[in-house]
Amino acid sequence: MKQIVVAAAVIIEQGKVFAAQRKNVGELAKKWEFPGGKLEMGESGEEAIVREINEELSLQIEVLDHLMTVEHTYSTFHITMHAYRCALVSGELALSEHLDSRWLGSGELQSLDWAAADLPIVERVASLLEKI
Repeated sequence: MKQIVVAAAVIIEQGKVFAAQRKNVGELAKKWEFPGGKLEMGESGEEAIVREINEELSLQIEVLDHLMTVEHTYSTFHITMHAYRCALVSGELALSEHLDSRWLGSGELQSLDWAAADLPIVERVASLLEKI
């Protein structure tokens, strides 16, 4: 089975977290996720997430800390996802790899159809947002 290692950005600003909807392709078509992508050879999770968010969303972010790591097996691949709490630094949002995006408060998180691997992160983020 294919093994994938990715980094995901949990961008929290003004009590809301950023979520993006995947394109209508593959096993995770139209699912919502914390944006990010695959680590390149020799790249740390922190380096990968800064690069991916710049490439996919035209945003510059700062990694604040490692939030959690999730292991999940889908029907065609296994994913190891390192989630990082991040802050926006600059940029104008432009979606190049996603259909839609939203800023969500803690009470809105459960309203989306999340990718299964993102669900443990959704739970952690809900508790973080409730404390803000």
